Amino acid sequence: MDTDKKNPVLREGFLVKRGHIVHNWKARWFMLTPDKLLYYKYEGGKRDSCQRGKILLKDSVITCPFLEYENRPLVFKLQTKHGVDHFLEACSREERDEWAADIRATVNKLQATDNGKLMNQKDPAESRLHNINLSKVLDSMYDVHSGIKLSNHVEQGSNYSNCFSGSAVVDWLVFMQLTLTRVEAVTLASALLEEGFLRTVGLRSMEGLRTAGLSEQFMDDSTALYGFSDSLKKRGSVKAERSLSAVELSGKVIKRGYLLKQGHRRKNWKVRLFVLRSEPAFLHYYDPTKDDITPVGGFSLRGCLISSLDDNGVPSGVKGNIQGNLFKIITKSDTRYFIQAPTHQEKMEWIDAIRQQT
Repeated sequence: MDTDKKNPVLREGFLVKRGHIVHNWKARWFMLTPDKLLYYKYEGGKRDSCQRGKILLKDSVITCPFLEYENRPLVFKLQTKHGVDHFLEACSREERDEWAADIRATVNKLQATDNGKLMNQKDPAESRLHNINLSKVLDSMYDVHSGIKLSNHVEQGSNYSNCFSGSAVVDWLVFMQLTLTRVEAVTLASALLEEGFLRTVGLRSMEGLRTAGLSEQFMDDSTALYGFSDSLKKRGSVKAERSLSAVELSGKVIKRGYLLKQGHRRKNWKVRLFVLRSEPAFLHYYDPTKDDITPVGGFSLRGCLISSLDDNGVPSGVKGNIQGNLFKIITKSDTRYFIQAPTHQEKMEWIDAIRQQT
């Protein structure tokens, strides 16, 4: 848990997020702070140090539960003040409701703080742009015929492809009459950057993002480079590892949650939704990015051995720059599963729960 007094972490954990443009689902590590929701990618068994995006919570609206996804009953919707919808899925109803309650409390606290300020302190440009739909702005920018042009740029000796300058974005927003002035264009572009629709490219724009004020993160500068978010890239499908019988899925659910599992062949780490069942005792895991409710793998716990792995060094059989909290399960057929929990406490809870079923 982050101990930074200026920006403390109120809650953190795995959630599955739907992409904005390509509506695929991806597991991300989320961190709730007093004014925003940050999310990170896990690679090689370790959380990426650079955030993949952030959701500003001021004036946001939460819908929980959100029941429009038939195969995803654990989704809640978070709509920002710019009308951008974020769909997030938890691992259980309890987790979903707790996340929604904490986010709602944060939004309410921000609203109460806002109500104590004078109206003339608000940015006029931000007020005029309040009702603009950022998703539609992005669609226009990405349009093949009338959208912003992608090109190659050089910054401090480094080559960057498929990007555009900050001043080109401002020029385009004004030319398309989406904003009246360049100041409004910078505010709108900053909102696109905040919502994760645009990303910084190179050192100049990254430095601007780090040092500028909240409404001026985007730079109206020909040397500051930006690009479209990586979420525009499609993701390949994942095939099921094996088929499972209906008997295996008939047991009572004892525990469920997001854990990282090392693959048997490629040794890469992926977030999986694990479900522990009893009578019969099985441990199944699902791909949370897919709508398919069929497990991608699972095994009987009868005759299994489970052990906690030390966090000092990398244990034999484990690949990647892992963060620790590992445990190992050896099945009766001598298949080894290496699993990583987000925290030490969760690791011990899973070990205890599984041992009760072996």
